[in-house]
Amino acid sequence: MAAIMIQGCGSDVGKSVLVAGLCRLFSNRGLSVRPFKSQNMSNNAAVTADGGEIGRAQALQALACRVEPTVHMNPILLKPETDVGAQLIVRGKRAGTLHARAHVEDKRALLHVAIESYRLLQKEAEWVIVEGAGSPAETNLRAADIANMGFAEAVDVPVVLVGDIDRGHVIASLVGAHAVLSPEDRARIRGFIINKFRGDQSLFADGTQTVVSRTGWSALGIVPWLRAANRLPSEDAVRLERPQDAGSSPAAVKIAVPMLSRISNFDDFDPFQQEPEVNFVYIPPGQPLPADAALIILPGTKATLADMKFFREQGWDIDLLAHVRRGGRVLGICGGYQMLGRTIHDPQGIEGHAASVPGLGLLDVETMMTSDKTLRAVTGATLNGSRFKGYEMHVGKTTGPATNRPLLRFDDGREDGSRSSDGRISGCYAHGLFNEAEIRHELLASLGASSSSRDHAHDVDAALDEIAEVLSRCLDLRALESIAGFRR
Repeated sequence: MAAIMIQGCGSDVGKSVLVAGLCRLFSNRGLSVRPFKSQNMSNNAAVTADGGEIGRAQALQALACRVEPTVHMNPILLKPETDVGAQLIVRGKRAGTLHARAHVEDKRALLHVAIESYRLLQKEAEWVIVEGAGSPAETNLRAADIANMGFAEAVDVPVVLVGDIDRGHVIASLVGAHAVLSPEDRARIRGFIINKFRGDQSLFADGTQTVVSRTGWSALGIVPWLRAANRLPSEDAVRLERPQDAGSSPAAVKIAVPMLSRISNFDDFDPFQQEPEVNFVYIPPGQPLPADAALIILPGTKATLADMKFFREQGWDIDLLAHVRRGGRVLGICGGYQMLGRTIHDPQGIEGHAASVPGLGLLDVETMMTSDKTLRAVTGATLNGSRFKGYEMHVGKTTGPATNRPLLRFDDGREDGSRSSDGRISGCYAHGLFNEAEIRHELLASLGASSSSRDHAHDVDAALDEIAEVLSRCLDLRALESIAGFRR
């Protein structure tokens, strides 16, 4: 069994995409491949077939391998709830809340869980491609590390380090990592990859040689800027912080999503960004909700009560009510649905302190937070018959008169969501609705726009193949196979 670990000089250097691309590359060559990440921190999660949750990136990597995702591909998931605390998910199930200091002190107790899951994947596959988290050069975290060198050492897996040239100082990042790592960790790194290169790669030949001469690591290739990566599901909020193209089509309808402080599962909206007649925008804190939006969507959130307060602090409640008075449409997904109701109750302090807070009052419902978490895949149809396939991932139960006007009907007979009497305000718990061309067509038609009717799943699959093809040309695959211990 071959194994290799892709670590990075920092967060958002492209590790997840490279792992997904390598998974598809070797899968396309007929090999049995599995992705693995011992610990992920993300509020974008996916539901596995057995009712667990893992990081969205590992679900995408499983798709790249053409296998169903399992909880063993990401046994430890941290979902930030506050600046100093996160919900701890162990093998797909909530295991409590982990605070930053306790996390540093106690997380090595979770290492055996990660090792067991990794060993199970080893038995299934010819290749396991492991993704690190953050950077191994954060040496202050090394003693309790289970995500980078701590895990690599525990299972004796070789490492390839990735540097992001697009953000600059890539030579300093790679050489600096070599300088601060211990001799043992330094020796575990067998090569490096330069990622996100734009322009003529020959101009960086001296830079590559500088890294080789100063580190002794092998240069494994330079990966160009992968435009196809924009067609993959969003993994974390870093993408939202980048400048956006506001669009220029005068015929486009505008769909706006406010960037809540704990926004989650916002990959729900990726398909809209591929629609030519949609001007899709995320609204950052401090900016008003746009007056010309046809639809405002309140997204999922990891902390509904806290984000209800955050929403009001931005003045977005005033903007939203003005939007409704102008005849605009509003949709809430999961936590956003809960925010549209009259009240949100949390008597057990599930999200922190016990409290009840007023919602936006746009739907005649209220939500009671409970300790049970709903995690399941769902299929069904809208009331107009448009089919969808998605998932539920939430705490809390929403009840009230508006639930007598459901938005969705699941194939198991359950109903989900609520609508206002005039149909302009609606909400539901189901994620992933807009991946389906049929339901996207229905929504956009109601806004006066046409849908491209593109199959989002097909677009994602094609993007993975495109990335795999690029990697096959720009990376030294023979060297990677040798490092991983793969024998033809």
